[in-house]
Amino acid sequence: MDLKQIHELIKIINKSNIGEISIEDKDGKVTIKQKEEPVVTVAPQHQVYNVPAAAPAAAPAPAATPATPAPAAAPAKADNLITIKSPMIGTFYRRPSPDKPNFVEVGTEIAPGKTVCIIEAMKLFNEIEAEISGTIVKLLVEDNSPVEYDQPLFLVEPA
Repeated sequence: MDLKQIHELIKIINKSNIGEISIEDKDGKVTIKQKEEPVVTVAPQHQVYNVPAAAPAAAPAPAATPATPAPAAAPAKADNLITIKSPMIGTFYRRPSPDKPNFVEVGTEIAPGKTVCIIEAMKLFNEIEAEISGTIVKLLVEDNSPVEYDQPLFLVEPA
């Protein structure tokens, strides 16, 4: 297939509603794909979910081999920690937008009603609020990662 024939095919495809065409002959194979129109999505307003305080969770025991010493800095009062869990399946975000600071860090004091993260589910951005007072001791999920229903997100030392 020569260059002129390829240009003619491109013109025909552009005028039609064909998304893709592949043609193969003795000289080779040519695939022509139409550009997809950009998809514009409009995100509705944020929905706010209150996360119920979970029962105190025991810290998972580290899997240690006989040659491995125990960690030197364990969280204080590990049996006293409360877990904030995801109320839904979605994508976990630590901040409201890429140019804004994180909602919480380790050491951040939280109170009922304070937004601790956002979980995006089906293009809806849901603010997750704390229902307990305390201090964030550990972040259990990386920013911009998928989370499951009831997955632990934060460990909190109650105030």
